[in-house]
Amino acid sequence: MKTIKKVDADGIARFTHDGVADADVSAHPFATADGLGLSLTRFHRRGAVRAGTDAVLLVHGLTTSSDMYVMPEHANLVNELHDAGFGDVWALDYRMSARFPYNAETHRHTLDDVAHWDHPAALAEMRRHIGADRRVHVITHCVGSVTFSMALFAGTVTGVTSLVCNSVSLTPRTPAWSKLKLRFGPALMEYVLGPPYMDPRFGDAPAGTRGWMLAKAVAPFHRECDEPACHVLSFMWGGGQPIFTHDKMSPVTHARLTDLFGACNVHYYRHLHKMVAAGRAVRYALRDRRHADLPADYLAGAAGVTTPILFLTGDRNNVFADSNIVCHRTLESIVPGLHELEILPGYGHQDPFMGKASATEVFPRVLDFLKRKAG
Repeated sequence: MKTIKKVDADGIARFTHDGVADADVSAHPFATADGLGLSLTRFHRRGAVRAGTDAVLLVHGLTTSSDMYVMPEHANLVNELHDAGFGDVWALDYRMSARFPYNAETHRHTLDDVAHWDHPAALAEMRRHIGADRRVHVITHCVGSVTFSMALFAGTVTGVTSLVCNSVSLTPRTPAWSKLKLRFGPALMEYVLGPPYMDPRFGDAPAGTRGWMLAKAVAPFHRECDEPACHVLSFMWGGGQPIFTHDKMSPVTHARLTDLFGACNVHYYRHLHKMVAAGRAVRYALRDRRHADLPADYLAGAAGVTTPILFLTGDRNNVFADSNIVCHRTLESIVPGLHELEILPGYGHQDPFMGKASATEVFPRVLDFLKRKAG
């Protein structure tokens, strides 16, 4: 098997916006109903064809952040949206973002919290600046796709013109090895190994610490490269395989994994495990009065959702397997012809939005969908 050698990250700063060209960049902090400070970043290119009519919201996955959409080492989604005429692009950093400390804290947050509080608050803040009548397209990834889909189908967010979900949505499915990790991992980390989170930086931890020992224990099972962060990420999310196809990733990106991915609180695994066991997105705790307004089954009202969705998935998805294929098939039986599916040859879970050739192999499919739905 080919081994990928570690390379320098070309001096790219962590949390940089240098990858976005010819745009006004502004930060828009806001708070959730349960008291967390979150943030939107607006990338506004004036004079773009659809700058005054359509806005785009980008939602990252669990352990990543808005940085996955603005990487400077190659063409990124924000620049491609601007070049295609979508001049008003917003990127959300919600409670799962690597830009915040929440994932490394002891808590009991669930995906219901994100669907109920984070996404509605983000759209409200966005609407406060762009107005109530503008068309909004949303592009999501990973658990960001799951939680935003939950919000849309629960009705906590409205007025969405189109939605793109990469890798997974409302029918999470995982390889067998991942199911075991989702079931037993939280208790093992919280009560035996500690701390209550996993972090790709464990490989750089001081020798002899628990994180360092875990990274060393994982490494022999991942011979495809010599990057400890990649090994830990594969252990955190991959079903025994990497979370992306290495050939699709830039060596620079591969060297920046600890800048682009953060810690993951393992309690989220409990909710994901419940969904995988159920075969669909379900509420975590039915007795939790805070979420009494949310449906027990997020697909229960699918017939009433009119927002068209583009489901993307790589055919080498080692994290959520054929989740989006199943979700598209499920919704097609309920609302025929509304939603679309694109299977990306050679791609895995993370690389469709972060790959070195995504601008030519993936983004055109997304842009075509947005343009058709923009009218």
